[in-house]
Amino acid sequence: MNKTIEKTLEYFSRAGIIITETEKNKIETADFGLGDPENTGLQILTYVNTERCCAKELVLFPNQTCPEHRHPPGKANEGKEETFRCRYGKVFLYVEGEPEKNQKTQPPEGRYTVFCEIVLNPGEQYTLAPNTKHWFKAGSSGAVVSEFSTKSTDEADIFTDERIVR
Repeated sequence: MNKTIEKTLEYFSRAGIIITETEKNKIETADFGLGDPENTGLQILTYVNTERCCAKELVLFPNQTCPEHRHPPGKANEGKEETFRCRYGKVFLYVEGEPEKNQKTQPPEGRYTVFCEIVLNPGEQYTLAPNTKHWFKAGSSGAVVSEFSTKSTDEADIFTDERIVR
């Protein structure tokens, strides 16, 4: 097992999330093609992804960012609606809307255009409408976020930064 997966499992443990052996082998690590996973990256465990629903656990290491993107409408849907629920740590979620004047964190290098800040602590959640630009970043302790959504088609996500590959 590689070090990133081991570290991801430590975060699940901190959050009190029990992962089966089968699930351990399904953890995906994404650096979004930038080769800088300490700053831009995400660890993902997908429990289920059907035509009607999706459930995932997302792990962000300290100050790690999932870059700005949106979930556009597809042939059979209006785009992915998703709810983020913080399980451990602190998550800074940025969405379209009035920019935060005293933003608590900054994005890493790249292209970011939305700065309406929502801070999620354990037990707090936020629901994003389909096709909403958003990005999120963990606080200094890292974070574990449960994602509940309509069908996930990650390959269709549109990233603001053209360098990103999913």
